[in-house]
Amino acid sequence: MLVLVALVTLSFTTNDGVLLRLRPQQDKTYTITSKANMTMKMEIQGMSMNQKQNLEIRQSFIAKEVNDNESIIETQIEAIKMTANQMGMKFEYDSEHPEKTSRLMAEQAKEFEKVINKPESIKYDLLGNIIDTLNIEISQLGAVINELPEEEVNVGSTWTFNKAKDLTGNEINVNYTYTVTAISKKSVDISITGTVAADASQTSGSYEGTASINPQTGLVMNSSITTNVSMTMTEQGMTFPVTMIGTTTVEVK
Repeated sequence: MLVLVALVTLSFTTNDGVLLRLRPQQDKTYTITSKANMTMKMEIQGMSMNQKQNLEIRQSFIAKEVNDNESIIETQIEAIKMTANQMGMKFEYDSEHPEKTSRLMAEQAKEFEKVINKPESIKYDLLGNIIDTLNIEISQLGAVINELPEEEVNVGSTWTFNKAKDLTGNEINVNYTYTVTAISKKSVDISITGTVAADASQTSGSYEGTASINPQTGLVMNSSITTNVSMTMTEQGMTFPVTMIGTTTVEVK
């Protein structure tokens, strides 16, 4: 869920430079499968509490229009599955098997159901910049589409990306650095590092991972990002430190 990588089409030149541009294949439906495993550690009134959470999201998207200036993509979340363990109790939600949903997950289930199977359209320019707004709050498109550099890149080239994001109700600043580690006709490999910070919630953390991109379609075929974030939360009048450590993997077919 805190994951950002480039969706690109590659044009090879005589000096092995690669021009990154967003040109997805028109009218083909792709499926994103995102799996996040996270451990949340909290210190409340001298007591340590751990919560383990697994979240799986399946989302489809199709490029309805692709031209020399922009791409219009229609997307929808098709399924959400979540399990959480805290203080010996297990909570479960499965949009495709509602009978498995725990009663204590009823309110969370209502929030999930607001976004499942609700098509939305979003428009991008050739550099992957969003032209209009995506309304799906937990959309996984951010894992496969990102702002791209204007210049050609080679193995060893780097570019950075800065963005404000919302994490548990707090605005934070996220900074990413992308480095091209290998280029071939079948894949483009990229390493990703990043930091996150927010003064209001005393948030700080880091990201580190890799991604493989199909140079023919420009789609990220798979990625893996490890997250380590510390922050301060306030709930029911109590303020306490929280550490979140997890890994998110993304696969596109």
